[in-house]
Amino acid sequence: MLKEIPRLKYTDTDHFFLIAGPCAIEGRDMAFEIAEQVSEICDRLKIPYVFKGSYRKANRSRVDSFTGIGDEKALRILEEVGRHFDLPTTTDIHADEEAAMAAEVVDILQIPAFLCRQTSLISAAAKTGKVVNIKKGQFLSAEAMKFARNKVIDSGNDKVMLTERGVTFGYQDLIVDFRGIPVMQSFGQPVVLDCTHSLQQPNQTSGVTGGRPALIETIAKAGIAVGVDGLFIETHPRPSEAKSDAANMLPLDRLEPMLKKLLKIREAVG
Repeated sequence: MLKEIPRLKYTDTDHFFLIAGPCAIEGRDMAFEIAEQVSEICDRLKIPYVFKGSYRKANRSRVDSFTGIGDEKALRILEEVGRHFDLPTTTDIHADEEAAMAAEVVDILQIPAFLCRQTSLISAAAKTGKVVNIKKGQFLSAEAMKFARNKVIDSGNDKVMLTERGVTFGYQDLIVDFRGIPVMQSFGQPVVLDCTHSLQQPNQTSGVTGGRPALIETIAKAGIAVGVDGLFIETHPRPSEAKSDAANMLPLDRLEPMLKKLLKIREAVG
């Protein structure tokens, strides 16, 4: 299925693929800076790369949280990034009517974890003909994701991937059950591990989600050792200045050293 994604390079290697970029599109300059650096890294390492950026952040803890720079403006930036760097792109959608709008610009439509049971949203995404990446809800077992996957296929689209992003552990933490990766792979679609959102610490008293970014490499190493097909990593040159998910993103200068280690693990486990 990866070979069907337009502009995705290095699909003939045995490497994992990477979905990476900022949490949200903050502006053209920032998006271009990240896309340029990550694409150069992935070209050097021959890793298939998809640029990710949310054109709007609909799931916020507080009403005054950053939600975006405007849908049309952010989508045009995503389109420009894909064209300029010759990269496939992805963004998340939140309502049925957004599917066709985003599909005009990106190659993969992402269904947020909290919305992974929304039948009409998944169906609308599937009917665009684009690849649909469904994030597993923090409240669902890996086995239950078969039904989300089936909704895409039953809507006439077999281009679907599933993403593990942690399971609710108590009220303010998440934990990754790595057993879920081979379970979801058994459905016949690529499985991605979200290494950054899996380390969120939601529902903090400040109303701003916390995180444990120091463990991103740990989570990624474990995922590659288990045999995950792809990694999802939000990255930013200056995470503390990011307008969304600042507590969870990987500093951009740490990406290449980490990917080199992960490729060695990939080679070792076959």
